[in-house]
Order: sequence, then C-alpha cells, then structure tokens
Amino acid sequence: MNTQKFIIASTESLLAAFLTVAIIAIGFFVVEPQVGQAVTSGPFTIKTTITEEISFLVGAANVTAAGSINGITGGTATGSTTVVVRTNSSAGYYMTLAFFNNGTSEAMRGDSSLSTSIHDYPSTVGEPTYTFSTASTSSVFGYTVSANDTADIDPSFLHDGSACNTGSNANATSTYCWMEPTVAGFRIIDRGTSATGGATSTIHFRVYVPNNPNPGLVADVYTATATLTALNN
Repeated sequence: MNTQKFIIASTESLLAAFLTVAIIAIGFFVVEPQVGQAVTSGPFTIKTTITEEISFLVGAANVTAAGSINGITGGTATGSTTVVVRTNSSAGYYMTLAFFNNGTSEAMRGDSSLSTSIHDYPSTVGEPTYTFSTASTSSVFGYTVSANDTADIDPSFLHDGSACNTGSNANATSTYCWMEPTVAGFRIIDRGTSATGGATSTIHFRVYVPNNPNPGLVADVYTATATLTALNN
C-alpha cells in the first residue's frame, strides 16, 4: 500500500515538474517571440571615400595666328586655343594663365632676332582693358577668354558695358576685356560646380601692328610661350 502511494506521488511530481517547464517555455516564446522565430539587428552603415581629381580632357594646342602682318604698314592677326577641364570637385575649379619669362618685359619676341619684341597689351590697374585699342604707335599682343558656360569666366573678364572686372556681362567671343600677358599666373576661369563631363573654355589672342610701328619690327616669327594651370577650388 505504501509502495503504491509512493509511485503515485512520484508520478504526480514528475507530471507537475513537466507542466512547470512547459509553461515556462511557452511563456518565454510568447514574451520573446523574436528569439524563437526571427531576430533583427540595429541599423549599420557602409562607407567609401571618393577623392577629388582634376585633369585636362583636352589640353591647349599650339596657336598660329591667322595670316601674317606687314612689318611696316601693319595689320592684325588673331588665333585661339580651346581646352576642356574635367573635375569631380563639388566646389568646381579655377584656371590660371602664365607666360614664360623670356628675359624681356614683353611676352612675345622674335625667334631669331631675340632683341626685337612685340609689346604686351596694357592692362588697366592689373585687370583686363575693356576694348582692344588700335591707337598705339607700337605693336601689341594681348588675350581674352570665353567659355561655353559663361558662368565659368572669372569676374575679371566680365564687364558692365564700359569697364572690365565689374558688372555681369560675359565675353561671348573675343570682343572685350583684353589682358596683358604676365609671368605670374592670372586667373581666367573660376567655376563653382563640378564638371564631370568636362568644361570648355577658349583663350583668344590678338597681335596688332600699326602703320610704321615704333619701335620697328624685324621680319621674323614672333613667339610667346604660355602655361595653363587648373586647380580644384
């Protein structure tokens, strides 16, 4: 009789223990369903760094002015070169033009008659001069700049209809704002946005020789050497 009671009591204890464990397990999965079915972590990020680059997609080509100029009776010759700059800088880029220091105060001089040169077209207080004057008694050489996107042109080459480095009128071709060649780089382009597909600008050159120039010019080929430098803003 005692043995039977012991067996029954033991069975009841085991059953109670099993039910307790089952209830705890069911409660755990009800309270924490994500542990038993799915779990999601907090958000995380993936980063990579893209660096800035700048390059000349199309570099400046050598320029030969159209036509020759009579050394005594005078005339005008013009030429241009076009460049394309590519940059991924969100702030854009700027470009400067500098002329080689050939040992004289003039950028353009004779290839053979090194002592003979064409005067630099005079700037106006260090900024471009509005018109290209032909009143000079000496030969002169200068340049101006235009761009496919006129917003790229440096403010020095913008004008108000009578003066440069003021106003908002852009030099669409080679009409206004002529600059003196300088050994120090002079800013000609200042773009404020990226140019991943390339930004196009053109530098225009002009040589003018008056009738009976003073000083006189020896018959020769006259050359000026220049360098363009583009930098990210």
